Amino acid sequence: MKASLPKQIFAGLAAGVVIGVLSQIIPNASLRDALVAIEPVGTAFIRLATMIVVPLVIGTLFTAIASLGDVRKLGAIGGRTLAYFLTTTLIAATIGLVVASLVSFHTVPRLATPVSTPLTTMPSAAQQFLALIPQNPFGAAAQGELLPLIVAICLFAAAATVLPDDKRRQVVTAFERLNDLSMILIRWVMQLAPIAVFVLIAAMIARLGASVLGDLLAFVGAVVLALVVHASLVLLPTARLVAGYRIREFLSRTSDALLLALATASSSAVLPVSIAAATRIGVPSEASSFVLPAGTTINKNGAAAYKAVTAVFLASLYGFPLGPGRQLTIVLASTAAAFAGAGVPGSSLVTTLIVLNAIGMGSEAAAGIALVAAIDRPLDMCRTAVNTLGNLVGAAWVGRVVTNGGVVTGELPAAAATVQ
Repeated sequence: MKASLPKQIFAGLAAGVVIGVLSQIIPNASLRDALVAIEPVGTAFIRLATMIVVPLVIGTLFTAIASLGDVRKLGAIGGRTLAYFLTTTLIAATIGLVVASLVSFHTVPRLATPVSTPLTTMPSAAQQFLALIPQNPFGAAAQGELLPLIVAICLFAAAATVLPDDKRRQVVTAFERLNDLSMILIRWVMQLAPIAVFVLIAAMIARLGASVLGDLLAFVGAVVLALVVHASLVLLPTARLVAGYRIREFLSRTSDALLLALATASSSAVLPVSIAAATRIGVPSEASSFVLPAGTTINKNGAAAYKAVTAVFLASLYGFPLGPGRQLTIVLASTAAAFAGAGVPGSSLVTTLIVLNAIGMGSEAAAGIALVAAIDRPLDMCRTAVNTLGNLVGAAWVGRVVTNGGVVTGELPAAAATVQ
């Protein structure tokens, strides 16, 4: 029986590590030279993944927003939901940045060479804000300026929500098909991932030595720590203090959804279970039926924290300076990239490139991205669990607003109290 794709990628990683280490041990440099010579094969994989970024972002983000319905009629549920999504995702990205900045990653001099040329002065905060508004969305797409492109997509998608239903459906259908094509391409490209990971990891170790693997373990630890911090200090306190749920009971009655998210690494697959869990804790259907499907598409707290940690890790690995301007860019880009993600394996690899491109190092990060892709599956499981927790907490809070105007009583809702 053919092994699953994550197992194949891990096998590629393991084989690449072994061959790379052997190239360092064997006195003859022929193996090392051969591995470095085939590195463009892996780089081609990264370029293929990068090719999908713009269509993926356009298709997923436009479809998600335009499918919400008339934004003018969303009212309290829609407004509070979107505010919750944006706030918690920004906080998650900030936590990821802070946690990664506190971890000591080593700079590899030979990796730092491509960006060793003098860097231009970072623009001011006002200039960065104005840069988010594209004069030409098509030009932004052509230049790979994804943040202004995302802003344009959001505005056009919001405008589409006020079209008559029949016309809106026609527009959304076209973007859904673009999204479908992007999903197909991602699946095709990810079939090449085991070979690409093997080539890139082996070539990296051949050039740099095995010491870079220690930084990879530190990266994994930083991602997990950022996710734990966000869940412990933001999401669960929100469930207790803002939504009024006891944390132990909240986790107990939503544990099936959280465990399924951890096992499947798919927010979409968990959606029916999440809706059932929301019902058990007394969330009104008018809240859960809007918050949870919308959250599955655009609310990805765990992904935002992960992308911020990844950007800091790879920037450190390449000796890429991260001043206040680039740190702000990482937070904003990680938030935007998290909204633009898709619920298929490999999409996180694609959307992480949005953050790397935003700080100007995407083309130099091919080998580093291969490192991240090689251990993405277990991290994907962890961040999907946090994504699902964030959606359930959001549904609980919005549901409390719907039922009693947001008054926190410190008790579980009556509907939940009757469920054993």
